[in-house]
Amino acid sequence: MVSRMRYGVACTAVLWLAGCAVGPNFHRPAAPTAARYDPNGLPAHTAGPQGVAGGEQSFVVGGDIPAQWWTLFRNPALNALVERAIARNPSLASAQQALRAANQNVGVQEAALWPSISASFNPTRNKTSKALSPVPGNNAYLYNLHTAQLNISYSPDLWGGVRRQVEATRAQAEVQRYQMEAAYLTLTGTLVNAAIASATARDQLESTQSIIARTERILQITQRQVTLGDLPESALAAQRTLVAQARATLPPLQQQIDLQHDLIDALTGDTPDRPTPEFHLADFTLPGELPVSLPMDLVSQRPDIRASEAALHAASAQIGVAIANRLPALQLMATPGTAFNSFSQLAMPGYGNWMLAAMITQPLFEGFSLLHQERASRDLYQKAVEDYRDAVLGGVQEVADALHAVKNDADLLQTSQQADAAARHTLSIAEGQARLGDVPILMTLTAQEAAFQARLTLVQSQSARLSDTVGLFASLGGGWWNRPDVRARNGAAATR
Repeated sequence: MVSRMRYGVACTAVLWLAGCAVGPNFHRPAAPTAARYDPNGLPAHTAGPQGVAGGEQSFVVGGDIPAQWWTLFRNPALNALVERAIARNPSLASAQQALRAANQNVGVQEAALWPSISASFNPTRNKTSKALSPVPGNNAYLYNLHTAQLNISYSPDLWGGVRRQVEATRAQAEVQRYQMEAAYLTLTGTLVNAAIASATARDQLESTQSIIARTERILQITQRQVTLGDLPESALAAQRTLVAQARATLPPLQQQIDLQHDLIDALTGDTPDRPTPEFHLADFTLPGELPVSLPMDLVSQRPDIRASEAALHAASAQIGVAIANRLPALQLMATPGTAFNSFSQLAMPGYGNWMLAAMITQPLFEGFSLLHQERASRDLYQKAVEDYRDAVLGGVQEVADALHAVKNDADLLQTSQQADAAARHTLSIAEGQARLGDVPILMTLTAQEAAFQARLTLVQSQSARLSDTVGLFASLGGGWWNRPDVRARNGAAATR
C-alpha cells in the first residue's frame, strides 16, 4: 500500500510539473479609457458644401467599417483596380507567404513536445583476428552482423520552457498575421489615394488649360490695343509673361499624372505600358456617414497595434524560456533493437537488445550568461510594453488628426468655392472692361492671377476632402476584420 501511495505521489508530481510553466502568464493590456478624440467632442456633422466632393458628412460613433470600404466612393473603375491589386500585388503576396511560413514554424516548435524517434540499420561483414576470441556465438572468425535499432529520446517539459517557446512562436506568427493585414491596408489605401491624386492632377491640368485659354484671349485684346496706341508696350509684355507662367505649370501637372499612372500599375502588379483609367474628382462620391470607433475598440482594429500586442506576448513568453534554461533538465532515452548474423534469425527470440537511460542536467556555471539572458528578456519585455503604448498613442493620434482634417477641410472647401466664384466673377468683369479698354491692365492681370490660384485651390480642397475620408478609414483599421476569410478563420478558432 505504501509503495502504491509513493507511486501515486510521484506520478502526481510529474503531471503537475508537466502542466506548469515558469515565467509570467500574458494578459492583454488594458484598453484606453478615453471616450472621445477631442476635448470639445465631435460635431454631429461637417459643413455641407455643394458640387464635387461636396455634401454633409455625419459622424457615427461606434459605427463599423465595411471590409471593402473603397466601394463607398461609388467608382466602378476604382473598385476594379483595388480588386486587381489585391489579387496581383507582389508585396501583399509576399506578406501572405511570410505568414504561412510563420505558421509552419509554430509546428516546428511544437515538435519539441513529442518524443524523438529515429531508426537505423547497419549491415556489416567482419573478420576477427585469430589472436582474439571469436566474436559471434558460432565461434567463426568470419561472419556477418546486421544491427537494427530504434533511438528514442524524450525530454519532459518539466518547467514549461518548451511550451513558452511555442507560445512565443505563436505570438510571432500573430505579428506576421497583423503585418499582412497592415500590408493589405497600406495597399488599398495607397491605391485609392493614387487614384484621387491622379484625378486631382488631371482636374488641375484641365483647369489650367481653361485659364490659359482665357488669358490668351485677353492677350489678343491687349495686342490690338497696343497696336492702336491705347496701351503701352509694357502691358503686352506683362500679359505675355502671365500666359507663359500659366503654361509653365502644365508639364509638372502632366508629370504628376504620369507618376500616378506608374504607381497604379505597380500596385496592381503591372508594368507601366498598361493603360489605367482616367480619373476625375467628379467620378468620386463622398461617403455621407463616417464611422468613428472609440479608442477602446481601436486597439483591436488597427493592425499595427495588434502586431505590437503580439510582440509583447512573445516577449513575455521569452521570460519563461530564459527562466527554464536555468533549471534542471531531464532526458529519457531508449534504444531497443536487434542484432543477427542472418535474416533467418530476425524473428527468432534471443537476438534482441535494448537500453534504457535517464539523464538529469543542471547548469552550474556558464559565466552568468543564463542570468544575463533572463535579465535581458525582462528588459526586452519592458521595451515591448513601451512600444505597445507608443503604438496605441500613435493610433489614437492618427484618428484624431483624421477627424480634424475631415471637419476642417469641409470648411475649407466651402470657403474655396466662395473664393473661386468671386474670382471668376471678378475676372469676367475685368475681361469685359478690357475689351472696352476701360480697366487698367494691372487690374486685369491681378484678376487673372487670382482666378487661376482660386481654381487650383478649389481643386486641391476637393481632393483633400476625399483623401481625408480615405485617411479616416485607414486610421480606424480599414475593416479587415469584416472580410469573409477573416470571419471564417475566427469562427474556426472559436470552434476549436
